[in-house]
Amino acid sequence: MNLVIVESPSKTKAIGKYLGSNYKVVSSKGHIRDLATSGKFGLGVDIEKDFEPNYIPITGKKKIINELKRDAKEADMVYLATDPDREGEAISWHLYDAIGLNDDNYKRILFNEITEGAVKDAIKNPKMIDYNLVKSQETRRILDRIIGFRLSKLMQSKTGGKSAGRVQSVALKLIVDREREIEAFIPEEYWTIEADFDLFKSELEKYNNKKLEIKSEEEANKILIELSDTFKVISVESKEKNKKGVMPFITSTLQQACSTKFNFGSSKTMSIAQKLYEGKDIGSETVGLISYMRTDSTRLSNVFVSDALSYIESEFGKEYVGNVKISKKTDNVQDAHEAIRPTSIKRTPESVKKYLTSDEFKVYSIIYYRALASLMKDAKVIQTSIVMDNNNYHFKTTGQVTSFDGFMKVYKDYMNSEDVTLPIIKEGDIFNTDKISSEQHFTKPASRYTEASLIKEMESLGIGRPSTYAKTMETLKERAYVNIIDKKFHPTEVGIETTDKLQEFFSNIINVEYTRDMETDLDEIALEKQDNIKVLRDFYDKFEPLVENAFSNMEKKAPVSTGEVCPNCGNELVIRKGRYGEFTACSNYPECKYIKQVEKEIKEICDCPVCNNGKIIEKKTKKNKIFYGCNNYPKCKTAAWDIPTGELCPECKNLLINKNNIIKCSNCEYEK
Repeated sequence: MNLVIVESPSKTKAIGKYLGSNYKVVSSKGHIRDLATSGKFGLGVDIEKDFEPNYIPITGKKKIINELKRDAKEADMVYLATDPDREGEAISWHLYDAIGLNDDNYKRILFNEITEGAVKDAIKNPKMIDYNLVKSQETRRILDRIIGFRLSKLMQSKTGGKSAGRVQSVALKLIVDREREIEAFIPEEYWTIEADFDLFKSELEKYNNKKLEIKSEEEANKILIELSDTFKVISVESKEKNKKGVMPFITSTLQQACSTKFNFGSSKTMSIAQKLYEGKDIGSETVGLISYMRTDSTRLSNVFVSDALSYIESEFGKEYVGNVKISKKTDNVQDAHEAIRPTSIKRTPESVKKYLTSDEFKVYSIIYYRALASLMKDAKVIQTSIVMDNNNYHFKTTGQVTSFDGFMKVYKDYMNSEDVTLPIIKEGDIFNTDKISSEQHFTKPASRYTEASLIKEMESLGIGRPSTYAKTMETLKERAYVNIIDKKFHPTEVGIETTDKLQEFFSNIINVEYTRDMETDLDEIALEKQDNIKVLRDFYDKFEPLVENAFSNMEKKAPVSTGEVCPNCGNELVIRKGRYGEFTACSNYPECKYIKQVEKEIKEICDCPVCNNGKIIEKKTKKNKIFYGCNNYPKCKTAAWDIPTGELCPECKNLLINKNNIIKCSNCEYEK
């Protein structure tokens, strides 16, 4: 018997079917170990011993590790089939180390899609663990632990902030900088003048062949007086231009497209994509519908390209057949696997629609048609510019008509561009209008970031990686560093304060350039071009003195007065921050240790569907983390981390919860 270990339980069903009875497929359920919180500063890293990490089982994973040990002892060969990226490579190494494997009884297998062909091919072509990738991931984890723990503790003790991080704090700085840019912006007035004809409109552009800038209503009115109602066409120019096709999706562009088109948050997009990758039951088979969805490479496999080009020719004609597009972006690209694509070009969205939820169908469709469109010919458009004269004032109209739809044949529904058709107009034609109007405008600052535009900016600046974008967005919201208003990020007072304090003491580390260069160092560790210990030592020797200086010299935020008087000593009461959240106490502490007792408000969520007698209420752990449980505890021990719906799972009879607007089971894989 052979043992195959994957990360997610939902992969086991499909892979088990492909490999047959001689293989047992089990799941580690993600990471099994993480850094301890012991040692200096609770880092779980021995700084003096070349940053030696101390790994311990993640809470609840000891049982899984023991089960994997038993399975491994009974197996002839153990295949480590974790995800095809640095995180997956690190999980494979942790499995190797924790369950006591050796180089004679394990193989590392990689597949970019969960299909029968890909899985069986991986078994035939096994590898060994790539320890350079493991070192790169481990270095990232240690860096993030050092920065996260040291700066978060600093922020909690000195400000209203809850956390700080290597990527998170730079993303927050981008949001705060944009907000300040908006606040400092001084709008400038300008006016436009437009002539309205029956089938089109034309805007004033030049006077005596010089570009016009109209700064006031007075200037606009003066021009209106000089215009007649007669316009003569002096120029008609038409050019055929190529409309460039699209590249296949990478993680960031998929998140951006789903945000723009479907209003999905990045976490929701990745959750749906994960399910499409891990496998869906479609009729008589279970198969992964898309390739691995955490990638920054636009490469497509030769097999997929060949199949897709044949499909394009047979479905649309030879004139639509394009070729592979080469990305100009080369910096910091991890080319370990492909772009995001369907696992089979023949598996059209319509053919699998009945097996997918509405949201899964949307995400699968846009991935499918994007990959298909990337291999089709560029579209061609005829762009027409018409210039009309009115007393030496030149008005311009432009229109665009598609002459060959090319890739837009399949991707037009996901694009914003539309044809603007003009009537047939010749040079010398005369047009009359009885409507010439002016309109006041003001220049506008750059827009606030949306999730899509912030991810795009982070990618262009080289900060973060495919696996970090969604988590960064969620952290900014969870820490109350931003509010989302009309889909845009608005920094909160706490977010601005946290950024300002970090910039005051850590401007040479919490910035785009340093974060981007660190990503390059991590990439070079993976390529064996950098020594991981040297990278960590160089960083720590620069970072720790800054932290110590900040702890000594950063001004602590003064407690907020409540306007109440202490009943014991007469001093004012203030809001303080404690280990488990905010509380109201005397400002004369430690001389006076009065703490105001607050009656707990019980927030009922729904009736308990398990015991049918109690209510599901909002509760808090000792560390002030919210969860939901039955008020009949301990008779009824029903509990969940996410908001219960009041219904039971039809499969395992546990609570159904609402997680990121997705109704799912709190225990099994069921989704409503």
